[in-house]
Amino acid sequence: MLIYGHRFIQNDSFYHVTNIDAISKTPPNSTIYLDFSEDNLETINHATTNGIILALGINDITQLIYASSLDASFIVIPKELAKTAQNIANNYLFDAKILVHVLDENEIEELAIIGVDGVIFSNAIIKINS
Repeated sequence: MLIYGHRFIQNDSFYHVTNIDAISKTPPNSTIYLDFSEDNLETINHATTNGIILALGINDITQLIYASSLDASFIVIPKELAKTAQNIANNYLFDAKILVHVLDENEIEELAIIGVDGVIFSNAIIKINS
């Protein structure tokens, strides 16, 4: 299980950007985080075209399918979608890893039991202003 943002585990942060210009303010080889929306498609396409590692936050199953089709490396989901989203990702052999946004470390065990790829705490996502 992947764990991002936990105090015990050292790993790279995700950089939440709102537009293409903000990407240039992130460290080299960063993972860029965007909330999936039609308004962000230009930035999403820029990231994938330029080989930038992309994490997309989604809110429903349709957006999950879009995120996979847009070549996201990580798809960040709310906890209530965890089991269904992971089943779909496994069934369709997504390349993306499913990360559940968690608030408390007590959620890790429950999510591990249902087999999600990983979890991400809020402090693993750094907001970048353009």
